[in-house]
Amino acid sequence: MRLSSEGLLVILFVGLIAGWLAGKIVRGTGFGIIGDIIVGIAGAFVASWLFPKLGIQLGVGLVREIIDSAIGAILLLLIVRLIRTGGRF
Repeated sequence: MRLSSEGLLVILFVGLIAGWLAGKIVRGTGFGIIGDIIVGIAGAFVASWLFPKLGIQLGVGLVREIIDSAIGAILLLLIVRLIRTGGRF
């Protein structure tokens, strides 16, 4: 996978929005705004890599990137919550 500098900036920007959105959706994780943004950026990278390989396309353009990244960040927040609580929600 090769990213251009513009693609990297888009992923970072979308990750910021997705992290904030995921933090609002998945409450009680305990990371705060900065931690949720970092998880959102990681979710954006995961979603930008995984979703095209799975053939998942939700929307078009920047809206698609935000939706994909938010889903990736929500999944990462849920996984981290499972790990922190010992498998309980």
